[in-house]
Amino acid sequence: MPNGLIAEDSLRPHPDGLALKLTIPWYRSLWLSSVSTLRLTVDGVEIPTDELAFEIDGTRYAIAELSQQSETLWFLQQHPLLVARLDQPVAIGEQHQVEIFGELRLPYMQIMPGQDGGPGMYVPNIVRQSFTLAVTDTDAAPLATVTDIAPPPAASADDPFQLGLTLYSASAEFRAGWYDFDGLLDRVAELGIGPGIEIVASQVLPTYPVVSDEFVAQWRAAFDKHGFDASSFGANLDMGRRRDRDMTPDEEFEFSELMFQGAKKLGFPLVRIQSAKPELLRRLLPVAERLDLQLAYEIHAPMGPNAEPILKVRDTYAELDSPLLGFVADFSSTMHSMSPTLLRAVQRAGLDDDALAELQRIWATDATMPERQQEFIGYLKSRDFDPGRLGSFAHLAFNMHGHVDPREWADIMPQITHVHAKFYDIDENGQEPAIDYPELVRVFVEGGYRGYWSSEWEGHAFAELGEVDPLLLVRKQHDLIRASMRAVQAAHV
Repeated sequence: MPNGLIAEDSLRPHPDGLALKLTIPWYRSLWLSSVSTLRLTVDGVEIPTDELAFEIDGTRYAIAELSQQSETLWFLQQHPLLVARLDQPVAIGEQHQVEIFGELRLPYMQIMPGQDGGPGMYVPNIVRQSFTLAVTDTDAAPLATVTDIAPPPAASADDPFQLGLTLYSASAEFRAGWYDFDGLLDRVAELGIGPGIEIVASQVLPTYPVVSDEFVAQWRAAFDKHGFDASSFGANLDMGRRRDRDMTPDEEFEFSELMFQGAKKLGFPLVRIQSAKPELLRRLLPVAERLDLQLAYEIHAPMGPNAEPILKVRDTYAELDSPLLGFVADFSSTMHSMSPTLLRAVQRAGLDDDALAELQRIWATDATMPERQQEFIGYLKSRDFDPGRLGSFAHLAFNMHGHVDPREWADIMPQITHVHAKFYDIDENGQEPAIDYPELVRVFVEGGYRGYWSSEWEGHAFAELGEVDPLLLVRKQHDLIRASMRAVQAAHV
């Protein structure tokens, strides 16, 4: 997914001068308060900030007002306008040089909590783009999808895992509007990818964090049509929704409870939670009991089951002693190398071969994630390379790729209640080049896991839109998982 605010079809005519049809530069919906900075230069002339306006849902905001809009959602599929006042409005067909700069912060990716009631530190996303664009009033057409796909191998009652996917896998295509919600589920059914369907609430709910009755009706109609199963409801916690401070404990509870209620309305048995603070879990457990929901804390790169923060969660679980508490195992934690998709992305952003080699060397060390990030950023600066050119990749290269031994999952296998079968690529041999899927299958089969493996293609964080068809990749990954399951079973006969 390009880390961009604008694309080739963004420049639009407007009576005030011009408008840019914006795309959210992320793969989840964000609050307008996430937008820190927007700057625009047209034909070499920077537009004064007070000559810019941001329009969404018929409401116009000054750029300086955006950071205060913590109640206004920029839904993933929305394309607000950045309006620039010019002396002479642009006309259809004209070409103009457009440069845009944006700074955002990701309100659920907290690096450090706030001190003394102040705001915490969050993962930034920096966008710089420069295009020569033609003024148009027509959206770009989506790429055609492949339809002549052989049906998948039949599932067997002897298969230890059920397979499915998180709709997060098609983030870029959904964001671009190539699919509406029904069309996305139709495509999943066409490829035989189900039956398990997982969602990320902040991505698919237009009324996030609320699940509307309209969405419930749409959801149930699709499930009745295709025979899907609801597997996992992903609930982020937007601690940095406000710019002046982090959420209070009461706000964290209320935000989480609201999503638990939505998960129940949609028929999910499990909610993936983002926070395992003991005081928050104590308050949420009675809610989960009332709604009959399992709560599963995600173990995600760069941490593994025995990382110090996870050991604290395990201690909290032991103290609370509830059968409703478990873990989501995310295979980003247990990678043996960096994904080719990520490496291609940072290469496009300007890294040469020496920098790519240094990135991979630093990644493979045993230093902490912040230490590795800072070492790499220091290396870039020593070469007069602005880390901002990489957008969020200078951070994501380390916190989205972990290198824990896959065998560590066995240490908590009885508490794993859901699996994010994370992957980035499927090579010409049908394998994931950075993640050892046959070994992961072996560990989980022999560990007695019986539940959903939810395919999660996260290559969209690094790949260009249209570079691959992610749902075809999911289908190939399902073939890999099925073959690996049956190979392990055959070896134990």
